[in-house]
Amino acid sequence: VSKQVLEQVLRELQPLCTAEQQFIEKFFQLSQDATELQVLEVSVRTIAPPHLIGYLFFFLRLEEPTTRLLSEIFSCLEPELRGFLEVCSKVHPFSCLQVLVTLNDSIFEMLGSSSTLRSSFLNTVLGHMRFLAKSRFNKCIETLCKEIEEAKMPSKMKDRILPSVSLFEEFVNFSEEVFRTAQQRGDLHEAHLRLASSVFSSINSLSSANLKLNTDMVMMENFHHIHCFLCQKKIHCLEDKKREAKQKYSEHMEKYVKYLGQPLEKLNHFFEGVKARVAQGVKEEEVSFQLAYSKQELRKVIEKYPGKEVKRALETLYRKIHNDLSPEENLLPVVWHAMEQEFIRQYQEFEDLIQRCYAGSGIAMDFTMEELLSYFDSITLST
Repeated sequence: VSKQVLEQVLRELQPLCTAEQQFIEKFFQLSQDATELQVLEVSVRTIAPPHLIGYLFFFLRLEEPTTRLLSEIFSCLEPELRGFLEVCSKVHPFSCLQVLVTLNDSIFEMLGSSSTLRSSFLNTVLGHMRFLAKSRFNKCIETLCKEIEEAKMPSKMKDRILPSVSLFEEFVNFSEEVFRTAQQRGDLHEAHLRLASSVFSSINSLSSANLKLNTDMVMMENFHHIHCFLCQKKIHCLEDKKREAKQKYSEHMEKYVKYLGQPLEKLNHFFEGVKARVAQGVKEEEVSFQLAYSKQELRKVIEKYPGKEVKRALETLYRKIHNDLSPEENLLPVVWHAMEQEFIRQYQEFEDLIQRCYAGSGIAMDFTMEELLSYFDSITLST
């Protein structure tokens, strides 16, 4: 509404101010050069009534007579426009965007038109208003950045998307609509970058927060949400932020997958010990002579993970992931696939260590790679 009102005001002001300026310049011949002014002074002394001579000379010799005179005639214009900006700010916190775009477009239009409009009194006034609107816009962005960075975590996170992310989206959606037909977007690009940095800082600060939910899961979902949002918006100045969001959500998904634990926990613990011994200088072929990592101990650990037990553990893990993740982000298939890749990596690592450190022992896992893949497929298809 504020944009429409201001546009209407400017449409009506322009012809009025232009006509008044042209009349003054023509009547007082204020656009004449120095020689013409000298001739005009002689004419004034000759034909003007004595009581008006001083008054006319004042305007003829004034440095910027047109602007000064119009400032007197339209003395209430600038205060009224300032008052309008004040009212807009109270109506909606983001109204300064609409005012800034309207003033930018109006000034840009006048600069591209005749020399009369370029040097017009109204153009000068609008320049002052544009400076004020830009100042309010900067303050609005500064306040919003602080609000985003200091947004408190809700005690119960029913909605996994953080308030800071929602604030960022609200501003971007509103500003993109306001600037949709704007001829200049420099101010908005700068604001978008500042706000994106603030919202990224807000999400990163979760690493030190005391959440009931897994921190990496919450960070993963929020960075994923921002990435999808920026893909949808296609804002050129935020392309780097879009790529950063994707990188961040991938990193936290990897950490979340590791947090989910290792269904083959005892096997993982056993082979971590094997790798530690090798790293300490024990030869691979001599690891099995270590009492805690003997062939007999390895067989005992492997016996605890028959194929049926592994499948049951994976089904429990899938239910946990399903309960953890919010359905809105639709990350379950992505996380489950990452979990499958992590399981395959672990399995291959176990087999490799058995071949290197327990060569010729005939020891093998109780389930094959094909069976492991079939467990994942059956769980996925059954949901």
